[in-house]
Amino acid sequence: MKASIKLDHQLVAIEGEHVVNAMLDLDAPAPDVNKERPPLHLALVIDRSGSMHGAKLENTKAAADYLIRRLEATDQMAIVAYDDEVDLVSSLAPVDRDHLRRAVHSISSGGMTNLSGGWLKGVEEVRRAPAGAPRKVILLTDGQANHGIIDSATLVGMAGKIAEEGVGTTTIGYGRDFHEQLLTQMADAGAGKSYFAANAEDAPGIFAAEFADLASLVAQNVSLEIRPTEDVQLLGILNEYPTTAVVGGVQINLGDAYAEENRRVVFQLHIPQMAALGVKKVADLLLRYVSVGDSVAAHEITLPIVVNAVSADEAAGAASDQDVLEEVLILKAARGQKEARDLADRGDFEAAQKLLRDSADELRAIAPTSKRAQELFQEADILDSHSSMAAPGSYDALQSKTWHYDQHRKQRSRRRPPQDPDKQS
Repeated sequence: MKASIKLDHQLVAIEGEHVVNAMLDLDAPAPDVNKERPPLHLALVIDRSGSMHGAKLENTKAAADYLIRRLEATDQMAIVAYDDEVDLVSSLAPVDRDHLRRAVHSISSGGMTNLSGGWLKGVEEVRRAPAGAPRKVILLTDGQANHGIIDSATLVGMAGKIAEEGVGTTTIGYGRDFHEQLLTQMADAGAGKSYFAANAEDAPGIFAAEFADLASLVAQNVSLEIRPTEDVQLLGILNEYPTTAVVGGVQINLGDAYAEENRRVVFQLHIPQMAALGVKKVADLLLRYVSVGDSVAAHEITLPIVVNAVSADEAAGAASDQDVLEEVLILKAARGQKEARDLADRGDFEAAQKLLRDSADELRAIAPTSKRAQELFQEADILDSHSSMAAPGSYDALQSKTWHYDQHRKQRSRRRPPQDPDKQS
């Protein structure tokens, strides 16, 4: 993993206090084409409650077929189906494609939604795989947890504890009736990804994207610890990642990393007035991860953050780092989008529209001089599209979920080169 630190202002005036935006830029390595990927150990947990009847369940089965066809005989997979009861349709075992496809197509819709029971059965199966191997539960639902464990905080906390064992959780929410905050928070805590399937037809593409990630896993349990020096204060983290207070700072849990993926974490530091000119360390970053491959190895990298105290005139003439400023603006737009969603959910469409339009205008203003111009224009267009839907008769549960997942995507700051799922092995 290649890590670097950038500040919006490396030079700070010795006079006065300062707020500095710091950004960790983290690049995962390219895959080694000469090595086979490590075997995957997966549990596919399928909601078969009554509301999944028809196209939702049939498209889920078709998507599962896609995933099964991509797996190798060295991989292992379990199938779990749940409504108010939980059935282990196929236990964790080396992939037998015909058997797994028959198991998936035997599932029929039933009663309520024991989400916790289905998920924990999947976890139980994947736990049987060797520690250190890629282990993932893929949880799919179209409804609310209304049977078994239903408290969101409890489920999210459990997902975090299970992730510490090396078992990840990816979630897929279907339609307009599921609990999107629960599913995104479970995936965040569970070192996985969260997906939104607005329509039944979205499922195959989601499964293709998830497999592309699974097949290119390079690191697990990636975390970043921020340790400010005694006189420096961490004001906040602009991204939306699970955090844990630790002695001397905060730990950010970044989940898994995939080949050629770029991750950015932005946070703000308050720096008091300097006592003297020159370079001063204001924080240490500790990056930790477990590499995946022929062998499992734990890594820890320490990155110091320093500023240079100079005269006010020299600081005023120094250029700001464009990459950091652009990332800050994108993350602030995501926060604005979250506020706009809350406003629209309460029926205050005029305020929501203004917030979205203002964010779009800010992105367009910096785009022409940016290396990421196309991305910034695209994000502005997305915000404009959301704004146009913030009106009575247009804004509904599906729009609310679309905004939620788009905002969540921005705040995770993950980028990868274009992927061709059909070329993944």
